[in-house]
Formats: sequence, structure tokens, C-alpha cells
Amino acid sequence: MRILIADDHEMVRDTISAYFESEGRVTVLTEPDYQSAMKTLSLKGPFDLVLLDFNMPGMNGLDGLKSALKANPNQAFAILSGTAPNSVAQEAVETGAIGFIPKTMGAKSLVNAVRFMVAGETFVPASVLAPTETPEETAFSQNLSMREKQVLKGLCLGQSNKEIARDLELQEVTIKLHVRTLCKKLDAKNRTQAAMIAKDAGFE
Repeated sequence: MRILIADDHEMVRDTISAYFESEGRVTVLTEPDYQSAMKTLSLKGPFDLVLLDFNMPGMNGLDGLKSALKANPNQAFAILSGTAPNSVAQEAVETGAIGFIPKTMGAKSLVNAVRFMVAGETFVPASVLAPTETPEETAFSQNLSMREKQVLKGLCLGQSNKEIARDLELQEVTIKLHVRTLCKKLDAKNRTQAAMIAKDAGFE
């Protein structure tokens, strides 16, 4: 099985690569941005699956997926994301992707999802397909603004202020202010503790 992973977060590339390579009989190539991924695909493709990060440089969201599909109509693509709203998963599949993988997935689930897609099936987690407007929001989430929830999600993914700012198209100083507010609201000493408190509360 040959897989190409394009993601601008080195930790994400290394972690996912390690997942697959520990399974054996899997060759993983990685690239840090959209242009590099397309170049590798043209030189070394096709692959059994190409995972494209929704927010990496050059991707421009689903526009990148559309261009990739147009240039490589017989190649299987899936979207990888830690911050994209759930609606993007459905749009990606409608555009032509064969799946959507949240970066929050566990190692075994992620490997199984990729094997599922390589077998020709479409994969989108049930949690992503669930209605976004949940009737009963947890007490934990009710105390947070929409922007605070987005920033907190970034903290839970281990992103830096700069990475969160880029993903949300905000200034880094704005993210710092949100992190400070979150720490106060969650009674956390620092960003790491805020993320731990959120995860313990079941925040996703």
C-alpha cells in the first residue's frame, strides 16, 4: 500500500507516517504543502490514497481538492483536518473525495479508515455526520463563545498560537487574548492544562 500525506504540521506527518509504517507493508511519502504534494503525485504517483490537509498552504480548502481531482481523475483523495467544520466533510465527498479524516482520530481507527478507503469505500466518521446543532449542549460548552471553542479545539490538537491564528484567519495577538480568557474561564494555569480540562469534559 502506498500513501501520500500532505500536511504542513511536521508532527502530524510524522505521527501518521509512524502509524502506518508500524503496520508493515505500507510505504508513506509526505509533503509539507499542496504544490509539493502535486509535484510528488505527478512524479511518483499514482498512490493507493492521497491525504490532503484542508488548511495547508496552497490548498485553498476544497478548491485544492477540485484542482487535484481535475489533474488526476483516477487518483483517490481524502481530506485530513483538525479544524474544518463538519459540513466540509459532506462537501468534500460531494466534490469527489473518498473520505474525510479528523486529526483527532485514534491511531487504530485512522489506519482502519485508510484501509477502508483503499478498498474502494467512502469513509466519513459518524460523529462528523451527526447534526451540528445538538439540542443539548454540555454545560462546559455553554460557557464558551464560538470563537473560544475554535481556539480551544486548536489547543486540544496541540497547535501553537501562530497555527491557530492561521487556520482561523486571525491575528496571533487575538489568539493570545482568547487563550488567556479560556484559561480564566476554565480555571487553568496554562494552555496545556486548559486542553486537558477540555478533553476530560468530553469537548471535541
